[in-house]
Amino acid sequence: MHIKLKNKNLYFRNYKVKCSIGKRGISDKKREGDNCTPSGVFKFIEVFYRKDRNKKIKTLIKKTYITKNMGWCDDPKSKKYNKLVRFPFPYKSEKLYRKNSLYDILIVINYNYKPTIRFKGSAIFLHIANKSYKPTRGCIAVSKKDMRILLKYITKKTKLFIY
Repeated sequence: MHIKLKNKNLYFRNYKVKCSIGKRGISDKKREGDNCTPSGVFKFIEVFYRKDRNKKIKTLIKKTYITKNMGWCDDPKSKKYNKLVRFPFPYKSEKLYRKNSLYDILIVINYNYKPTIRFKGSAIFLHIANKSYKPTRGCIAVSKKDMRILLKYITKKTKLFIY
């Protein structure tokens, strides 16, 4: 299965799913902090979820529940740049365990993943959108209902096309 992002919608099978993207749109020259969603063809690596806010997660890819000490490094000065980290952590990083629902379920996309290039951008996820579909800092965000539908179909071979 392939998923295509076009005009702030994701298309797969017979579904059309509303989404939000980076507030500066899509870019083929993604840089850390530019608020752009990277263009290209990507795969889905792993699902992270809050088990206290989600009963069962049905997916065919690896899943890990989020704990209070988990984060994702977005500091290019760190050797852990664009990787999962545990707090306390001395470099800048995003908390995965949040008060809001944006990271109740997230899927890591293999953007700048292996190899990781410093300053190329980090923490690019498919995650939950807020109610108004406010633009992201570079991620793709969908409703929780749509995320649950997507999770049923995503495999290691699924490709995400962003142009």
